[in-house]
Amino acid sequence: EKHNVSRLIGAPPGYVGYEEGGQLTEKIRRRPYAVVLLDEIEKAHPDVFNMLLQVMEEGRLTDSFGRNVDFRNCVLIMTTNAGADAIKNEQAFGFQAPDDDASYDAMKIRVNDQIEKYFRPEFLNRLDDTIIFRHLRKEDLIEVIDLELKKVRERLRERGHELELTEAAKEFIIKKGSNLDYGARPLRRAIENFVEDPLSEELLKGEFQGKNLILVDAEKNDEGKLKRLKFIGTVADEAPAEPAAAGTATEDAGA
Repeated sequence: EKHNVSRLIGAPPGYVGYEEGGQLTEKIRRRPYAVVLLDEIEKAHPDVFNMLLQVMEEGRLTDSFGRNVDFRNCVLIMTTNAGADAIKNEQAFGFQAPDDDASYDAMKIRVNDQIEKYFRPEFLNRLDDTIIFRHLRKEDLIEVIDLELKKVRERLRERGHELELTEAAKEFIIKKGSNLDYGARPLRRAIENFVEDPLSEELLKGEFQGKNLILVDAEKNDEGKLKRLKFIGTVADEAPAEPAAAGTATEDAGA
């Protein structure tokens, strides 16, 4: 917001925080070799873009103390959701998602057209490069699942349990939490609803006492479709022929 823009280079004399310096300029002055990430830059106040123009044109900023802060050794990364509506609108009209090079190039043209409407030409002309991400693939979503479950595994390890998910369980989570329009965030909610919450309930019941391995698998219905997750407690290096302790997470878990 406008009254917060001055905090980046420092409050003017007579205002609170003048002695502290700018939140951006002071950090770069102390650590000139840095990567600066500005998330969702399209929401920034116009004064921020005026400041960025000076950085990209002259490679420096003048803080509230009149000192020139050198930005020439900084990598400036800005993210934006501008152009996302163009992708969603195309999918709504029945086009395929951009999963190959030809459709990706077409999507890139549409997104660039939207970006040119959001940002001024003098700003875009000073950018070194514009990178447009592809949609997440199944392999990417599997990696996201492993990353999201890393903290869960660490907490379980403190209680003497290891957590493993079968490929069928990961496919179930992807089915419930994949959305091309919203990226990987629905996947995080699916992990909470179908893995973390039911697993916590089973732990509170003491279902996995004496078991050091919790195996998460997916059950199928009569039609062969994945129906729900099941949690099997067992001892490592032993095949769970009969589930010693099992809980289930149905599709109503998030309700």
